[in-house]
Amino acid sequence: MEMSSEGELNMSEHVVDVSWSRGEHEFTYDTYDRDHEWRFDGGITVPGSANPKYLGNPGPVDPEEAFVAALSSCHMLTFLAIAARKRLVVDAYDDHAVGLMAKNVAGRLAITEVTLNPKIVWNGAEPDTETIERIHHLAHQECFIANSVTTEITVAV
Repeated sequence: MEMSSEGELNMSEHVVDVSWSRGEHEFTYDTYDRDHEWRFDGGITVPGSANPKYLGNPGPVDPEEAFVAALSSCHMLTFLAIAARKRLVVDAYDDHAVGLMAKNVAGRLAITEVTLNPKIVWNGAEPDTETIERIHHLAHQECFIANSVTTEITVAV
């Protein structure tokens, strides 16, 4: 979101085109092709498919992986913004994010939990544990994606 000159938040729109076609495949549950494309407004095309457990192709990104990646990426970008505002210099940030699919309280399959496992390389002295935890907490509170979902998100520091 952007701030207007009056200090108000402007809404933003995010567009992705998702395309699939049957092609020559028979259209039954066991045989239709799950491969498709995600086209983003910046010109990037990403191949997508269902998770292999659901008869998808293991090569492309599946929606569950993309969901976990979006949460991890949003948390990282928010963390970096907060660190930069605090004049704490980050040289590298790597995360091994893990999403757990299970039945939710309504008994439906969902990504019910995501654990972020960030490893951060600081330039100069590393901030104390309390400062790092506070930045992660603020990043979680301010992350647009985390604010959009009911999934429990844990940051393992």
